Amino acid sequence: MATPVFEKTKGLTDKQFHYCPGCTHGIIHRLVAEVLEELGVTGETIGVAPVGCSVLAYDYFNCDMHEAAHGRAPAVATGIKRVRPDNTVFTYQGDGDLAAIGTAEIVHVALRAEKITTIFVNNAIYGMTGGQMAPTTLIGQKATTSPYGRSEADTGKPLRVCEMLATIDGAVFVERVSVHDVPHIRKAKKAIKKAFEVQLRGEGFALVEVLSTCPTNWGITPVDSLAWLKDNMLPYFPLGNFRTPEEGK
Repeated sequence: MATPVFEKTKGLTDKQFHYCPGCTHGIIHRLVAEVLEELGVTGETIGVAPVGCSVLAYDYFNCDMHEAAHGRAPAVATGIKRVRPDNTVFTYQGDGDLAAIGTAEIVHVALRAEKITTIFVNNAIYGMTGGQMAPTTLIGQKATTSPYGRSEADTGKPLRVCEMLATIDGAVFVERVSVHDVPHIRKAKKAIKKAFEVQLRGEGFALVEVLSTCPTNWGITPVDSLAWLKDNMLPYFPLGNFRTPEEGK
């Protein structure tokens, strides 16, 4: 009998994803679930789902999940972690949820050095609600609320969340990764694992920003969306580690 070389992680349920073809939420879900399984904490983990495309994350992760109001996942996670400090607690949020209505929550959870982990998915647009301009939408990028492209004069430059949070001492691990090809997917998993390890060691707040695709609202094919991310998002949202306890930053 052949030995399997790859099996679906037990960190995910058997529920079929609802995401659009080419959306990389599924990849990111798998990475998070694999990390939780490898660290042996799936049974003790509590995740907080956002409002956005990943609003149904509670159907997919094979751990306890809690739903939060739009942007309030960090506040909900704070309450859970303080009541149950021995549990592993994480939020899974998109750019509309975290970087717009939830900006204050993510800033202050970092300021307080809450011992939780945040997975921040940045696809540069509002996905679930129809493709409106997000705080992370690039200059010139078209959206339903910026049909001629985002104007810096009218709306300013896109918000760089990692760079902002890296200025806060309580954010002890901040890294930006991408999932547009296999090598970067592997690097993304390593960063996600480090972020959870920071929580397990009780060192403070950890966030991993994951650059992701949205072929439907970008109006291009899944294959083209991977190239668009590489050509357009990487120059403005550079990948790398912005803060890590190992380096004493």
